[in-house]
Amino acid sequence: MRLIITFCWSAVLCGVAAADTIVLKNGDRIAADWVKQYDGRVEYGVGDNSMTIPLSIVVRVEAGPPPAPIQPAVVAPRLEMPTADLSLEGAEQLMTRVIRNGAVDVAAVQAIEKEGIPTQSAVANAIAAGFEERRNNLTAATRYLESALRFLPRHPVLLENYAGVLLRLGRPAEALSVAQQAVSASPQSAAAFTILGYAYYKNDHNREAVAALRRALQLRPDERVQQMLDKVERESRAEADFRQQDSSHFTLRSEGSQNADVLRSQVLETLEAEYRDLQNDLGASPRNVFVSLYTDQEFFDVTRAPAWSAALNDGKIRVPVSGVRSITPALAAVLRHELTHSFIQQIAHGRAPQWLNEGVADMEGGHTTAPFGNQLAALYASGNQIPLNQLEGNFASYSTSEAAVAYAEGLAAVEYIRNTYGMSDVARILQRLGEGQSIESALRSTIHGGYAELEREMAAYLKKNYGT
Repeated sequence: MRLIITFCWSAVLCGVAAADTIVLKNGDRIAADWVKQYDGRVEYGVGDNSMTIPLSIVVRVEAGPPPAPIQPAVVAPRLEMPTADLSLEGAEQLMTRVIRNGAVDVAAVQAIEKEGIPTQSAVANAIAAGFEERRNNLTAATRYLESALRFLPRHPVLLENYAGVLLRLGRPAEALSVAQQAVSASPQSAAAFTILGYAYYKNDHNREAVAALRRALQLRPDERVQQMLDKVERESRAEADFRQQDSSHFTLRSEGSQNADVLRSQVLETLEAEYRDLQNDLGASPRNVFVSLYTDQEFFDVTRAPAWSAALNDGKIRVPVSGVRSITPALAAVLRHELTHSFIQQIAHGRAPQWLNEGVADMEGGHTTAPFGNQLAALYASGNQIPLNQLEGNFASYSTSEAAVAYAEGLAAVEYIRNTYGMSDVARILQRLGEGQSIESALRSTIHGGYAELEREMAAYLKKNYGT
């Protein structure tokens, strides 16, 4: 997701007179037009902007009305891949043989296979696959699932889970074939139809996805499946009259006017050029990336994205282009930003914390911390930044000003890592996340320090380059 806004982070930095004063534990005072407290946070407003800070850094609020609770923002659900249950009969008895000392005992799995009992061999490999999948080692999980299916080739649970892992690995065409086998093996399984619906969707077969998801809901009502179905149907309605154009790596859709034909061609040319650059920077090659160009209204109707967003990548790149007749530098930067998310997804398998995900995408989109370096340096110097470990989740629920700070901090962190250690280490952190490492472990094994060290080094970097 890309953010395009102009923001003022706090009255301390912007010098705005206001009615309330927030007194911080470090001695700073923030003047605000209004202040509210909720869920361990303090939200305040300055002019048209709002910002949220942790209550833990606040001493008191002076000369304002009593804090009033507010309702948390309602965020449209993200379309997430369902997961299959990998519990199989006989697993409990084999668990202690297969998993020993916190790892898969490969010799034990081989020994079980040599006993010549197909069901037992499949269960042993399924246990190993489940263990590796929980550790986010998807490549190893895939190998064990393939072994399990050699012994029980039509077991629906194995097929469902194998399809799910293939989807997480960015192999949708293979996943679709496996999901179809799962439905054939278990035609009354809601889980199988759910996986099939998602596989159809990831292969850009929306009509088939809708049919599969509706069948899953007939077999077993499920709120998350209903949310998936609602989104696919919104997208299908919005794109019903779209024209399609393909290139080596992209499938692009937009409304069908002559002007749109020109824009589609220019967008594809731009994306192909950006694809080659990103391959060099990040060392990945996403397959068949889907891109949709919408009017502003269509964009927000389909995505339910926050009002501050300028584009979105939820597995497909979605960009509002109302009034745009040809490629512009701003549109090119947005396209590169969103395409970067596709590369990150393939490398990290959805495990990149949001500050890193957005920071890399912003940096690849040509942005730097220079325009707001002074404010960011002051924020870190005062200790009022949002800690990076609190920026691991989706930013969609953030206010405009809080989102601006989150994006700025993510960009500054990635820029610091690149400038200090090199772009190869940025890519290496993503790779280690994709191998199952935690972000703390990936940072320590790459730049030799975790969150605490990174925050301290960022503060020094910002002070040196942008401080006054």
